[in-house]
Amino acid sequence: MPIQQHMEQVALADLRPTQMTVGAAEVAVKRAQWAQLKSKARDKLLHSHWFPAVRGPRGLFFIVDHHHLGQALMQESVDQVWVMLLADYSAVEPDMFWRLMEFHHWTHPYDEKGRRQAFSAIPKRLEQLKDDPYRSLAGEVRKAGGYAKDSAPFVEFLWADFFRPHFDKKSLSSQGGQGLPESAVVAAVALARGPQARFLPGWAGVQSTP
Repeated sequence: MPIQQHMEQVALADLRPTQMTVGAAEVAVKRAQWAQLKSKARDKLLHSHWFPAVRGPRGLFFIVDHHHLGQALMQESVDQVWVMLLADYSAVEPDMFWRLMEFHHWTHPYDEKGRRQAFSAIPKRLEQLKDDPYRSLAGEVRKAGGYAKDSAPFVEFLWADFFRPHFDKKSLSSQGGQGLPESAVVAAVALARGPQARFLPGWAGVQSTP
Protein backbone atom coordinates (compact mmCIF):
# COMPACT_ATOMS: atom_id res chain seq x y z
CA MET A 1 0.00 0.00 0.00
CA PRO A 2 1.26 3.55 -0.70
CA ILE A 3 2.59 5.36 2.34
CA GLN A 4 3.86 8.80 3.24
CA GLN A 5 7.41 8.91 1.94
CA HIS A 6 10.17 8.94 4.53
CA MET A 7 13.91 8.42 4.64
CA GLU A 8 15.68 5.56 6.34
CA GLN A 9 19.36 4.63 6.58
CA VAL A 10 20.04 1.00 5.71
CA ALA A 11 22.92 -1.32 4.92
CA LEU A 12 23.79 -1.13 1.24
CA ALA A 13 24.43 -4.88 1.14
CA ASP A 14 20.82 -5.54 2.19
CA LEU A 15 19.24 -3.71 -0.76
CA ARG A 16 17.60 -5.93 -3.37
CA PRO A 17 17.69 -5.13 -7.11
CA THR A 18 14.62 -4.95 -9.32
CA GLN A 19 16.50 -5.38 -12.59
CA MET A 20 19.02 -7.87 -13.94
CA THR A 21 21.74 -5.76 -15.56
CA VAL A 22 23.74 -2.57 -15.40
CA GLY A 23 26.22 -0.97 -17.74
CA ALA A 24 29.64 -1.76 -16.29
CA ALA A 25 31.21 1.22 -18.05
CA GLU A 26 28.71 3.51 -16.33
CA VAL A 27 29.46 1.88 -12.97
CA ALA A 28 33.18 2.48 -13.58
CA VAL A 29 32.53 6.17 -14.25
CA LYS A 30 30.61 6.51 -10.99
CA ARG A 31 33.44 4.78 -9.12
CA ALA A 32 35.94 7.23 -10.60
CA GLN A 33 33.75 10.17 -9.59
CA TRP A 34 33.47 8.81 -6.04
CA ALA A 35 37.23 8.35 -5.80
CA GLN A 36 37.73 12.06 -6.52
CA LEU A 37 35.47 13.18 -3.66
CA LYS A 38 36.65 14.10 -0.19
CA SER A 39 34.87 12.86 2.93
CA LYS A 40 32.43 15.77 3.28
CA ALA A 41 31.50 15.63 -0.42
CA ARG A 42 30.92 11.88 -0.15
CA ASP A 43 28.54 12.38 2.78
CA LYS A 44 26.68 15.05 0.81
CA LEU A 45 26.36 12.75 -2.20
CA LEU A 46 24.95 9.92 -0.08
CA HIS A 47 22.35 12.24 1.46
CA SER A 48 21.29 13.70 -1.89
CA HIS A 49 21.30 10.45 -3.90
CA TRP A 50 18.89 8.41 -1.82
CA PHE A 51 17.59 5.12 -3.19
CA PRO A 52 13.85 4.99 -3.94
CA ALA A 53 12.65 1.62 -2.67
CA VAL A 54 9.65 -0.56 -1.93
CA ARG A 55 9.49 -2.68 1.21
CA GLY A 56 8.76 -6.21 0.04
CA PRO A 57 8.61 -9.78 1.33
CA ARG A 58 10.46 -10.39 4.61
CA GLY A 59 10.70 -6.63 5.06
CA LEU A 60 13.49 -6.29 2.50
CA PHE A 61 14.03 -3.07 0.54
CA PHE A 62 13.76 -3.43 -3.24
CA ILE A 63 15.32 -0.41 -4.95
CA VAL A 64 13.67 0.90 -8.10
CA ASP A 65 16.47 3.22 -9.29
CA HIS A 66 20.19 4.00 -8.88
CA HIS A 67 21.37 0.43 -9.48
CA HIS A 68 24.56 1.73 -11.14
CA LEU A 69 25.36 3.96 -8.18
CA GLY A 70 24.54 1.12 -5.80
CA GLN A 71 26.93 -1.28 -7.50
CA ALA A 72 29.63 1.40 -7.65
CA LEU A 73 29.28 2.11 -3.93
CA MET A 74 29.40 -1.62 -3.20
CA GLN A 75 32.70 -1.84 -5.06
CA GLU A 76 33.93 1.16 -3.07
CA SER A 77 33.06 -0.63 0.22
CA VAL A 78 30.36 1.83 1.31
CA ASP A 79 28.32 0.37 4.16
CA GLN A 80 25.28 2.60 4.69
CA VAL A 81 23.00 4.51 2.31
CA TRP A 82 19.70 6.37 2.55
CA VAL A 83 16.47 4.89 1.25
CA MET A 84 13.28 6.73 0.34
CA LEU A 85 10.35 4.37 0.98
CA LEU A 86 7.78 4.58 -1.83
CA ALA A 87 5.40 1.83 -0.72
CA ASP A 88 5.12 -0.98 1.81
CA TYR A 89 4.16 -4.32 0.26
CA SER A 90 5.78 -6.43 2.95
CA ALA A 91 2.46 -8.13 3.75
CA VAL A 92 1.92 -9.21 0.14
CA GLU A 93 2.71 -12.71 -1.11
CA PRO A 94 5.85 -12.83 -3.34
CA ASP A 95 3.99 -13.58 -6.59
CA MET A 96 1.57 -10.69 -6.09
CA PHE A 97 4.42 -8.47 -4.93
CA TRP A 98 6.15 -8.81 -8.29
CA ARG A 99 2.88 -8.31 -10.14
CA LEU A 100 2.42 -5.05 -8.26
CA MET A 101 6.01 -4.03 -8.99
CA GLU A 102 5.47 -4.62 -12.69
CA PHE A 103 2.14 -2.76 -12.64
CA HIS A 104 3.88 0.30 -11.21
CA HIS A 105 6.82 -0.04 -13.66
CA TRP A 106 9.18 -0.66 -10.75
CA THR A 107 10.90 -3.73 -12.17
CA HIS A 108 12.65 -4.68 -15.40
CA PRO A 109 13.21 -8.47 -15.60
CA TYR A 110 15.28 -8.54 -18.80
CA ASP A 111 18.73 -10.12 -19.07
CA GLU A 112 21.95 -8.87 -20.68
CA LYS A 113 20.68 -10.00 -24.09
CA GLY A 114 17.43 -8.12 -23.77
CA ARG A 115 15.37 -11.27 -23.13
CA ARG A 116 12.44 -11.34 -20.72
CA GLN A 117 13.02 -13.61 -17.71
CA ALA A 118 11.03 -14.82 -14.72
CA PHE A 119 10.99 -12.53 -11.69
CA SER A 120 12.79 -15.28 -9.78
CA ALA A 121 15.81 -14.75 -12.06
CA ILE A 122 16.38 -11.21 -10.78
CA PRO A 123 19.60 -11.25 -8.71
CA LYS A 124 19.35 -11.06 -4.96
CA ARG A 125 22.33 -8.71 -4.52
CA LEU A 126 23.58 -5.63 -6.33
CA GLU A 127 27.00 -7.13 -7.04
CA GLN A 128 25.30 -9.96 -8.97
CA LEU A 129 23.91 -7.66 -11.67
CA LYS A 130 25.41 -8.56 -15.04
CA ASP A 131 26.99 -6.17 -17.51
CA ASP A 132 25.00 -5.09 -20.54
CA PRO A 133 27.34 -2.90 -22.62
CA TYR A 134 24.38 -1.70 -24.69
CA ARG A 135 22.93 -0.17 -21.53
CA SER A 136 26.21 1.71 -21.10
CA LEU A 137 25.99 2.83 -24.72
CA ALA A 138 22.45 4.10 -24.23
CA GLY A 139 23.58 6.12 -21.23
CA GLU A 140 26.53 7.64 -23.06
CA VAL A 141 24.38 8.53 -26.07
CA ARG A 142 21.92 10.38 -23.86
CA LYS A 143 24.75 12.29 -22.15
CA ALA A 144 26.07 13.22 -25.60
CA GLY A 145 22.69 14.65 -26.61
CA GLY A 146 21.66 11.77 -28.86
CA TYR A 147 18.22 11.72 -27.26
CA ALA A 148 16.45 13.66 -24.54
CA LYS A 149 15.91 12.53 -20.97
CA ASP A 150 12.39 11.17 -20.58
CA SER A 151 10.35 10.61 -17.44
CA ALA A 152 9.07 7.22 -18.61
CA PRO A 153 10.62 4.25 -16.73
CA PHE A 154 13.46 2.17 -18.20
CA VAL A 155 13.90 4.40 -21.25
CA GLU A 156 17.63 3.70 -21.47
CA PHE A 157 16.95 -0.04 -21.55
CA LEU A 158 14.64 0.52 -24.51
CA TRP A 159 17.37 2.47 -26.29
CA ALA A 160 19.84 -0.30 -25.41
CA ASP A 161 17.61 -2.79 -27.20
CA PHE A 162 17.44 -0.46 -30.19
CA PHE A 163 21.25 -0.33 -30.41
CA ARG A 164 21.70 -4.07 -29.82
CA PRO A 165 21.39 -5.25 -33.46
CA HIS A 166 23.44 -2.33 -34.81
CA PHE A 167 26.68 -2.75 -32.83
CA ASP A 168 28.86 -5.78 -32.30
CA LYS A 169 29.44 -6.39 -28.61
CA LYS A 170 33.22 -6.43 -29.13
CA SER A 171 33.06 -2.88 -30.50
CA LEU A 172 31.77 -1.73 -27.11
CA SER A 173 34.68 -3.02 -25.05
CA SER A 174 35.57 -0.33 -22.53
CA GLN A 175 38.96 1.31 -22.82
CA GLY A 176 40.86 0.34 -19.68
CA GLY A 177 37.83 1.05 -17.53
CA GLN A 178 37.61 4.58 -18.91
CA GLY A 179 34.32 4.18 -20.72
CA LEU A 180 33.15 3.10 -24.14
CA PRO A 181 35.13 3.75 -27.34
CA GLU A 182 34.37 7.26 -28.60
CA SER A 183 33.84 5.97 -32.13
CA ALA A 184 30.98 3.73 -30.96
CA VAL A 185 29.31 6.57 -29.08
CA VAL A 186 29.59 8.94 -32.07
CA ALA A 187 28.09 6.34 -34.38
CA ALA A 188 25.30 5.59 -31.92
CA VAL A 189 24.45 9.29 -31.53
CA ALA A 190 24.06 9.57 -35.29
CA LEU A 191 21.85 6.48 -35.33
CA ALA A 192 19.77 7.79 -32.43
CA ARG A 193 19.03 11.01 -34.30
CA GLY A 194 18.09 9.16 -37.47
CA PRO A 195 14.60 8.24 -38.66
CA GLN A 196 14.92 4.63 -37.48
CA ALA A 197 14.72 5.81 -33.89
CA ARG A 198 11.82 8.23 -34.27
CA PHE A 199 9.43 5.93 -32.38
CA LEU A 200 11.58 5.91 -29.21
CA PRO A 201 10.96 8.20 -26.22
CA GLY A 202 13.24 11.23 -26.17
CA TRP A 203 14.01 11.07 -29.90
CA ALA A 204 15.86 14.26 -30.82
CA GLY A 205 16.08 13.90 -34.59
CA VAL A 206 14.44 16.00 -37.25
CA GLN A 207 11.23 14.72 -38.79
CA SER A 208 11.41 15.18 -42.55
CA THR A 209 8.36 16.64 -44.25
CA PRO A 210 6.87 15.07 -47.37
